[in-house]
Amino acid sequence: MWKLKDGKLIHTTDQTREAFRTNISKALLEQLSDLAAQHRTHINYLLEDGLLNLLEQGTIVYDKKTRPKDRVQYKTTYDKELLESVKDFAKANRLNANDVIEHSVNHIDFDSVKNRNYRYRIE
Repeated sequence: MWKLKDGKLIHTTDQTREAFRTNISKALLEQLSDLAAQHRTHINYLLEDGLLNLLEQGTIVYDKKTRPKDRVQYKTTYDKELLESVKDFAKANRLNANDVIEHSVNHIDFDSVKNRNYRYRIE
């Protein structure tokens, strides 16, 4: 992100973001990649929107027996508060954070997803 300070633009790192590594279905990541390109956004913005909507709903129905077998490591950044909420939600529902993240894909609202240029915003 960029900050306007004394009439000059200064490039800074967004301190509200936290790096997180998890395992997600490879097929799901490919699907998200296609959706991100189609909606001019990034995969992590899609995931964040889905997570926000899932947490807002407050309930999850997840069968651990249907966990995907093609999980691969995925690294990205999330909003710190959102990530903590996801971890608490997963713990309360006796799930792993990656289960919640994968399930959140069903709750993405494409009209409210951040644009890929959001990271270049000026504050």
